[in-house]
Amino acid sequence: MSTVPGPSRPARPSRRAVVIGAAGAGIAAALPVTRAHATGGDHGIPVGTPPVLLTEQASRRLLVLDPRRRVWDPAADPSAVRWEFSPVGDARYKDLLPDVSWVYPCEAKVRLHRRRAYVLTTASFGFVAVVEHPTGRRYWGTAIGPGDDLFNPHSAEILPDGNVAVACSTGARVRLYAASQGPRATRYAEAELKGAHGLHWDGALGVLWALGDDELVTYEVSGTAARPALRRTSAIGLPVGTPGKTPGGHDLFPVRERPGRPGRLWVTTSAAVFQYETKSRVFVRDFAGAAEISRKSVKAVGDDPRTGQVLTTVPEGGLEETWWTTTVSVHRPEAAYKLVNGGIYKARWWLPG
Repeated sequence: MSTVPGPSRPARPSRRAVVIGAAGAGIAAALPVTRAHATGGDHGIPVGTPPVLLTEQASRRLLVLDPRRRVWDPAADPSAVRWEFSPVGDARYKDLLPDVSWVYPCEAKVRLHRRRAYVLTTASFGFVAVVEHPTGRRYWGTAIGPGDDLFNPHSAEILPDGNVAVACSTGARVRLYAASQGPRATRYAEAELKGAHGLHWDGALGVLWALGDDELVTYEVSGTAARPALRRTSAIGLPVGTPGKTPGGHDLFPVRERPGRPGRLWVTTSAAVFQYETKSRVFVRDFAGAAEISRKSVKAVGDDPRTGQVLTTVPEGGLEETWWTTTVSVHRPEAAYKLVNGGIYKARWWLPG
């Protein structure tokens, strides 16, 4: 998935401006919109903390978990799971060969499209889908080279017209599928991007951001919904971490905790976590909690504007795969969630939007 440990080349199912300074739709809808770090819930968990969405690779599932408990043990306490998804055995996804393609689910994020909540998900062996919440209905899906790591779809994003972009890391490309044309639409446009890992549609600027090994780029989307086109319009080099090595761009996600001041993106590399100012075109580490949040090999990062908390995932040792963790780190204030017998890759706050 990157130059840091991760399933970028899974062999088999098993297992340059830089300034360094001081995310059912009903789940989140009922949460109070507050802006406070005050605790008061169970285990000191801030009131209004949203559920947590995981790519859980050990059991090959997506999970939305109860944020009010610090330890999740679905086998012993199924009530901890608010929603789960696996395409295996689901006739709606049979043509995508999920027994083969749904290995190492590596992306999950919730988006609103035409007032419906969808989970965008990818898996390293080729599976890509946009899944309606909570029904599991297939909005769109494809399988890219199922059973091998030729393309390794690593992230996806839905655009306002209903088309879906996919970042293929070992395939070194970004594809824009005409998903608006139906659940099995296959037409796509594509552009090359070394180590393509992250995607984000920027509604304010009207561009598609994409994160690669070495650079953060934008694409202009043109053509029609049925015949889309991509054109690269800008690029900026990522901050260099270890001399002589690629920066290893990994996660790309919007910064939500800036009411009235949009325009920052979370960007993780093999060495650190940054925010990128889209207006001034600089990478910064002036955000609250940077000393704890910014560290090596962060696979996912995101903030909750209601409580100010930030989630990150970092691999831990001693598990079946070197890129797995059982821990979801929480920052501001510092805390953690634990998944019993887990193999977590990414974690996101459940924030449809």
